[in-house]
Amino acid sequence: MHSDKLRAEIRKREDDLVALTRDLIRIPTLNPPGEHYRDICAFLEKRLAARGFQCQMIRAEGARGDSSRYPRWNLIARREGRLPGETVHFNSHIDVVEVGRGWTVDPFEGLVSDGRIYGRGACDMKGGLAASIIAAEVFADMIPGFAGAIEISATADEETGGYGGVAYLAEHGHFSPERVQHVIIPEPLNKDRICLGHRGVWWAELETYGAIGHGSMPFLGDCAVRHMGAVISEMETSLFPALAAKTTEMPVVPPGARQSTLNINSVHGGQEELPEDFTGFPAPVVPDSCRIVIDRRFLIEEKLDEVKQEFRDLLAKVGAERPKFTFDLRDMHEVQPTMTEPDAPVVRAVAAAVAETQGVTPEYVVSPGTYDQKHIDRIGRMKNCIAYGPGILDLAHQPDEWIGIEDMLVSTEVMALTLQSLLTRDDH
Repeated sequence: MHSDKLRAEIRKREDDLVALTRDLIRIPTLNPPGEHYRDICAFLEKRLAARGFQCQMIRAEGARGDSSRYPRWNLIARREGRLPGETVHFNSHIDVVEVGRGWTVDPFEGLVSDGRIYGRGACDMKGGLAASIIAAEVFADMIPGFAGAIEISATADEETGGYGGVAYLAEHGHFSPERVQHVIIPEPLNKDRICLGHRGVWWAELETYGAIGHGSMPFLGDCAVRHMGAVISEMETSLFPALAAKTTEMPVVPPGARQSTLNINSVHGGQEELPEDFTGFPAPVVPDSCRIVIDRRFLIEEKLDEVKQEFRDLLAKVGAERPKFTFDLRDMHEVQPTMTEPDAPVVRAVAAAVAETQGVTPEYVVSPGTYDQKHIDRIGRMKNCIAYGPGILDLAHQPDEWIGIEDMLVSTEVMALTLQSLLTRDDH
């Protein structure tokens, strides 16, 4: 009964949606190191408190990344309905990645041009945050007698793992299933897609060792870089083909990510990089250490122990062929794969709203990389969680990042209709 009115009211608030998105972009919440978190939380607190939300500013004290210089601030805003019921929670991260090169517009102006809003974080994911706020405000204004509660969170550090944001909040009970029953994360997955989860990840650092020596007599030393080269060669010969042969039934996008993958994030061997103002040459030294960081993405069909053992077996094979091969393999962090069931209540509600607003059946997808659903699932024990939001994922972290205003409006309609589905009763 209220759907047409909700959608019409959202269209009337287009200027507010655009202005809010621009205001958020103009707060440069760069991470690392984690700047202006308190500023953006205070800005949102002022707005939401004036619209009937009870707001909590929460610092993730002691969390990874938190410091007196760069405190990890988060905001949770809650609007209670007039009747008892369930809670729908919209979670958006407030941090953005570095600007990088190649921009043709000011990354923090929030330029509006040809139906798009440009800026760092426009797509990932301040546009989604703004859409969820407008959706919640319109729904609460139009249907004040709703049952349950609406929550909006603005959280830190998703781009660097989420440990100072959603992980901390989940550890302190804010995403427990007794408190929150439905979670929507407005990541930019396209307005006609519902993201059910993500692949798993294992990061590790491998260090090979050698013996220092004079570069003119390398036979008196033992080159750690050559040992690492043998490891990488074996990865090319046996590991990468084996990973490509492992495929998943998860609807991961893009299709290339429906297999297991491994990326070598970095290689460091020998002397440290010389300072830019140093004009001399490096010393002729045989390197006694070489390090790489690996980023292994694995499938829901794989077990993490087996993923790690597969790499250890590769190292054992290299060691059997190379005298003096010694190494350390150090875990950095790990995340299990997760996927919400397609018939979960929040999925059904969003799917129905997508069909009503766009006339299509949504595509169910899984993300190739992780996002904060991992903490809501594993720490919060809250399974009824998805990602749905405006924007094109391929534009995230790119120069001239943008989000389409029409996409934002449609996604806002979907979010408001989802609230109507989950928080209103037939008899009310």
